[in-house]
Amino acid sequence: MASLKALKIRIGSVKSTQKITKAMKMVAAAKLRRAQEAAVAGRPYAERLEAVMASLAAKVTVSASSPRLLAGTGKDQVHLIIVATSERGLAGAFNSNIVRAARRKAEELTAAGKTVNFYIAGKKGRVLRRFYPTQIVHDFEMGHIKAVKFADARAVADDVIARYEAGEFDVAHLFYARFQSALVQEPTGRQIIPVAIDTSRAKSTSLAAVDYEPDEESILAELLPRNVAIQLFRALLENAASEQGSRMTAMDNATRNAGDMIQRLTIQYNRTRQAAITTELVEIISGAEAL
Repeated sequence: MASLKALKIRIGSVKSTQKITKAMKMVAAAKLRRAQEAAVAGRPYAERLEAVMASLAAKVTVSASSPRLLAGTGKDQVHLIIVATSERGLAGAFNSNIVRAARRKAEELTAAGKTVNFYIAGKKGRVLRRFYPTQIVHDFEMGHIKAVKFADARAVADDVIARYEAGEFDVAHLFYARFQSALVQEPTGRQIIPVAIDTSRAKSTSLAAVDYEPDEESILAELLPRNVAIQLFRALLENAASEQGSRMTAMDNATRNAGDMIQRLTIQYNRTRQAAITTELVEIISGAEAL
């Protein structure tokens, strides 16, 4: 049985931890609103850009002269999985869920005989080095940024596109967490290179008679790299909101668990103290009777 001093020290330690988790919950709650607004505001532009590209792609006959980001390399052997995570932990299962989804995709591709490499965007994605020590092609560190910026997404997009143009991979997949609420963050994976065009959307958006100047292929050549950057930017915005929501929930649970632990330790402390007092009284009474 632990001594009274040890129990008192432990209760004090848990109380200090509870203060920290409560403060982190309040900070995450304050950041969540801004991050959520940014994530929601970024969705319409990204979705509309995809719709415009679907309309343009429906009017283009894919050939060897088409932009590579649309036509692809003609192969499907080497896949690059871009794993977007946060820079910090203490966010519940937020990062591990993204990594788990990326690993499942990698296992599916490997089972199909494909070559899989990883591009890490965010420190917490480095856990993949334990499972794929030789398949990490790059580790892009976002830094301790206060807000997500398009320049960060653009830097990642430029690097990935340069690697694609150099023939390092044939298909790229992006994994991140789509924000739904403070309690729900859905791990999401999607193909971003070559651009996957939704044929149903393309048909629905290509009914209007529109003349393009310059031609469709020239517009696509300009929009395709921007679309990759926009989709990455959207993923970073969704991640930022998901991270704060998951951290707020995790810290709330930790605060309540600390309260339960303090209650249990206090009961144990009181029982131990009562037992010690009872023992002392018994010794005093026994000594008095012996006299």
